[in-house]
Amino acid sequence: MSKTIIETGRLILREMVMTDLPAFWEIVGDDITMAAWGGAMSEEENLAGLEKQINGYRENGFGRWAAVLKDTGRVIGICGLQYCDTDKGSVLEVGYLFNRAFWHNGYAAEAAIASKRYAFDVLGEPEVFSLIRDTNLASINVAIRNGMLVRGRFIKQYKGAGLPHYIFSARKTEEQPCTHEPQN
Repeated sequence: MSKTIIETGRLILREMVMTDLPAFWEIVGDDITMAAWGGAMSEEENLAGLEKQINGYRENGFGRWAAVLKDTGRVIGICGLQYCDTDKGSVLEVGYLFNRAFWHNGYAAEAAIASKRYAFDVLGEPEVFSLIRDTNLASINVAIRNGMLVRGRFIKQYKGAGLPHYIFSARKTEEQPCTHEPQN
């Protein structure tokens, strides 16, 4: 049984479990979804990624979570918090990746905003980041909807390639009150 972490209007963010492997393969095994990363992951990388997240819950008490539609129970994405390296050190990142069939419905923004709130309100973090490939306009828009600003750029190494990334962040002290959850 997986542990529910956050509920939003339409989503449950819960800890990933090994039975989520096929749902995640639909996401990370898709070349279009993974275009910002240079293409799909292998099945071995998918398994290793899921194991890393599950281990991260024990090590950090949080991680990237399965994003599940409340009305159907279907896993449609991955969203949550994870430490990631930049050229200036490790930062707590709000990361998100959703099944392409569910893009353009506001799910990524809804989950990302909830993850940021969790970092601020539960973990007491003063700042959270999103590290986004400079060509990934959809993810850039999610970061903006999450109240984040560009704070810098760096080159992220991935599979032997240097990929230009923006460093977005939101600071608790700069937050504007939000009167609703994004729905679209």
